[in-house]
Parts: sequence; structure tokens; C-alpha cells
Amino acid sequence: TLVVVEHEEAVLRAADHLVEIGPGRGADGGNLVYAGALGAMKRTLTADYLTGKKAIPVPAERRKPRGWLRVEGAMEHNLKGIDVDFPLGVFTCITGVSGSGKSTLLHEVLYRNLTRLNGAEAGEESEPVGACKAIHGAESVKTVVLVDQSPLARTPRSSPALYLGVFDTIRERFAALPEALAAGLTASAFSFNSGTGRCDRCSGMGFEKIEMQFLSDVFVRCPECEGRRYQDHVLRVRLRGKSIAEVLNLTVTQAIAFFDESRDAALREKLQLLADVGLGYLQLGQPLNVLSGGESQRLKLVGHLVEQGGEGSGSLFILDEPTTGLHFDDIALLIQVFERLVAQGNTLLVIEHNLEVIK
Repeated sequence: TLVVVEHEEAVLRAADHLVEIGPGRGADGGNLVYAGALGAMKRTLTADYLTGKKAIPVPAERRKPRGWLRVEGAMEHNLKGIDVDFPLGVFTCITGVSGSGKSTLLHEVLYRNLTRLNGAEAGEESEPVGACKAIHGAESVKTVVLVDQSPLARTPRSSPALYLGVFDTIRERFAALPEALAAGLTASAFSFNSGTGRCDRCSGMGFEKIEMQFLSDVFVRCPECEGRRYQDHVLRVRLRGKSIAEVLNLTVTQAIAFFDESRDAALREKLQLLADVGLGYLQLGQPLNVLSGGESQRLKLVGHLVEQGGEGSGSLFILDEPTTGLHFDDIALLIQVFERLVAQGNTLLVIEHNLEVIK
């Protein structure tokens, strides 16, 4: 008996039996929407893509490069001294069977050499650069960014609200309320990472770690704050009927509806980017160390979009198989993020086997 978690169309079509969980993401998921043979599959999100009712369209027009980046004589590992021209200002896909040298070309030759040419950051000097004769056109690239699926944080203290820089705005909104002013609470009191407002027992973690001698550590909800992270006098301050803990428990989609359209326009715009890439189900205060690789990668891309603020930066983004673990519908959303990054004046180099991305 073989049970496989998979989104790849060829594998889905080869299976004798399909089980689909959904119908959506996060709180909208968790239901059994279909179990049976492919031929009898009902109207589900997966079935829509398999039957062609939904599809990722081929671009009507192809962009013209605004310049070129040339790698000359790449000979690292199995690369046979190849010369490769990468167009700038467009979306380029690098494909080929596993082990053909794609990652060697992009990671070790292009990325590490460009990083060295642009002034390596601390710790990157020890990384050996891939062998090549020369790289031409590096002056046209302002920054080079490798966006992988590595975890964003190893600590539960980091969250989407912190990562996107919206938590400061939220805390300022709470600190400006009459109840907060009367109690002498500043924005720092509404931080669970520091300040005087966080729970003293769990230090704002919301849970306690019990170290087991022969087993894995056990995490239990803090009995003092009951997982809310804050002291009672902070939780009594309410913004539009919600405490700071309740706001952090909102999903991104709920938060967009909660915050004021005019006063919180910048905050809502950042959260809307998260919703646009299919991460609307994440909670504002959700620990980043529990996110999957695909979620982490999309959150990193949103972080770069927020950082650039709609202005072209001339950055070069390198992604290695970003569709790993993504459904057809997630891929459609990811491609939209790619389009936005290129529209802002960036260059995308994506290692990929997925035909939807390639086309």
C-alpha cells in the first residue's frame, strides 16, 4: 500500500485512489471533500485544474530584456565550461533533469560570484565560489537575493506581523487609545517580546517548556496568562472591541477587514500582499518557526515586495524549485508574485520543473 502526499499532475493521474482535503486553506480547510477514483472526482479545486475548468494562462506577451548578465566558462562540478546569457528585467526559468547542473550554475557560480563582486556579507567569505572565467554585466545588478525554503526563524517569538513590520503600527494604535493613555501604557507595553506588559511567568511566549530527561521537550499553555502572552491590565485596553492578544489571533484576511481603510491603509496594503500570495489564513501572531518551506518562501517574497514599496530596485532574485509542496492554485498565486517583482524592475531566475511555471 502506498500513500503519497502530492500535487504533481502526473502522480495524481497515475494514482488508483485520490483523497482530497479542503476545500480551502487554514480555517477553510480540514474537511474531506473527495475520496475515490480520478474519473469520478467531483467539483473540487483539484478537479477544476485536472479537467481544465481552471488553468494558469500562458502570457499573452513576452517581455523584452533591458540588458544581459553573462557567465563565461562555468566549469564547477559537472558544468563543461559553458557560457550562459541571462536576460535582465525579465522572468527566466532554468530547467533540466535532476543532477544536470542547474543549482551549481545558479547557486555556486552565479550567486556566490555576484555576492563576492558586490562585497560579501559577514560569514559568506568562507563560501567557496563556483569556478568560471568571468562574469559580465554584474554592474547592472544592484543586489542579488537567494530566496530558498529555509526557515525564517528558529524562535517562536517571530511572527508575520513582526516580519512585515506591521506590529509596530498595531502597538502604536493601542498606545494611542484613551484607556492606554490613562494607564500610562506606551507602545512598548504592547510588545510580547520585551517591555512591562508581557506575562512575567512565560515572558510573553504564551507557553512554558517542560524539559524531559529521556523524551522530547513538552510545551504547555502558560497557566498565568492562558496563552494570551500579556498581563491583565494590558489586555483590558481594547481597540474596536478587541484586546492586543485577540488582534494577534486574527488571520491576515480577518485583520484586513478589521483595520480601518483610511487610517490603516499602509498596514492593510502589506497584509493584502500576504492574502494575494495565498497566506491569508496565517494568524498575525503565529510563530514563524512552524511555517512550511513553501509558506516561508512566499513570506520572504512578500517581505521583499514590502521593502521595495512599489519602486523598481534592479535586484536579482534566485529561487530554487519554489513550487515544491504547492497545489495548482498556490502556483497560480506564486506566479502573480513573480509578475509583481518583475514589474517593479527586478530580475527573476527560477530553477523549476513545473510546466505551469516554465510556460
